[in-house]
Amino acid sequence: MERASESGRGRRSATPAVAGVRGLALAAHRLDRAEKISELIEATAALAHDLLGAQAISVSRIEQDTCRTLSVCPPPPGGVTIGSATGPMRVTIRSADRPALSTLIRDHSSWVAHAPDGSGADWGDPDECDALRASGHVTGLASPIIVNGHVWGQILATRDVGQPLFEIDDVATAEVVAALTAGALARVDLDEQVRHLVADDPLTGLGNRRVADHAAEIALMSDLEMCVVMCDVDGLKRVNDEFGHDAGDDLLRAVGDVLRRAQDLLPGTTAARLGGDEFCLVTIGLPRDEVKRTLVRTIRKYPLANGAALSWGVASTADGRPDHARTLFRRADAAQYQAKRRRARAVRAEASSASASAVTVEKLIAAGVGAILNAQSGVVPRLCALAAAATGAMGGAAWSVLRDAEDGGVVAVARGGLPSDDPGQIRTLAVSSDPWLVELESTAPEESTTRFADALLLLLDLAVQGAS
Repeated sequence: MERASESGRGRRSATPAVAGVRGLALAAHRLDRAEKISELIEATAALAHDLLGAQAISVSRIEQDTCRTLSVCPPPPGGVTIGSATGPMRVTIRSADRPALSTLIRDHSSWVAHAPDGSGADWGDPDECDALRASGHVTGLASPIIVNGHVWGQILATRDVGQPLFEIDDVATAEVVAALTAGALARVDLDEQVRHLVADDPLTGLGNRRVADHAAEIALMSDLEMCVVMCDVDGLKRVNDEFGHDAGDDLLRAVGDVLRRAQDLLPGTTAARLGGDEFCLVTIGLPRDEVKRTLVRTIRKYPLANGAALSWGVASTADGRPDHARTLFRRADAAQYQAKRRRARAVRAEASSASASAVTVEKLIAAGVGAILNAQSGVVPRLCALAAAATGAMGGAAWSVLRDAEDGGVVAVARGGLPSDDPGQIRTLAVSSDPWLVELESTAPEESTTRFADALLLLLDLAVQGAS
């Protein structure tokens, strides 16, 4: 650093009048007002530009030994790419390609480099001098931003021809700005973690009821059409009972993923988990029909596991703008329960229709063989396909594929369908082929149970042996 001091001797300081203790105090106040990391980074770039009297400042994030530019002051004109392919302001560089960056990360130390002309009077890291010259700058300075003992990023300053070379006082100023930035980053990061704990559902990562209520109240104050979609998970209790609460948590996370995908397709939408198996979407500026179409496509594209399903209903301000957003939530909830009842009636009607039709061994064999041949490779997909097809052919609705466990019991591998609401007409038929067990519902006459069991056992053997 002695050379950096000597290089500036006898030159006019480029640091403006806002430098010194007063300038740093103003910088601290300005950084303290930032509420988001993006705001903080932009404020850091502007302050370093003023306090260092630099031609250009870049603030970068350093992760996995890679330095990525986040903000440049002044911004490049017309949104063009920052810097040149080799210049110090380039968007991304690797520490393996720049020894000075590697040293900054390893030693938490600043560096200065000068390339004032082509006479060989360079000083500092040769790669940084070459980069300065290639981009038209003559002097460069970088200081690390250290948060919680680790290098979070760096501040890079450059000056052009006609400006003084950076000296030790400039290094000290840059390091103070970096330290102020580091303190503000720690504060903002803590604030964001607190907001995350207060506003986000920890299981799904979606917003919580407070977020949904706030989004709805804001949307209701606008003149745009607003929709509330209420969603309920069908089958969560069954999944918890049969597969355990870990599977139930996985199901809720899957629902969160489906709604997050729908949110991404509906600009301005807020997705939230209200509690238990209740979820919602709050949209603004989108017609109800578009919201419905998007939900239908998304739910169809990403079906839920273990026979679970999503019932949902929509309420829109197109039907009248209420005084309170809670009214829309109640309307959507009523629509969701209507959808749930329609789903249950459809399942019962399908089971009844299958029961009314002639259930024959020939029909069972044809359905089972076709399902096995068209199934994906592997014993589990073939058994699931067989169980689903055989259940439909025999007038049932629900089925299970199980496997022998080491403790002598059985474990469920997969389940499908919805249990019948009229168990009096339903019998359970079970066949096994070590170590596999298939259980399915049937409305076939009781006196023909043995014939159907024999046919199903042949199909089970075909599925298992064919897979192996």
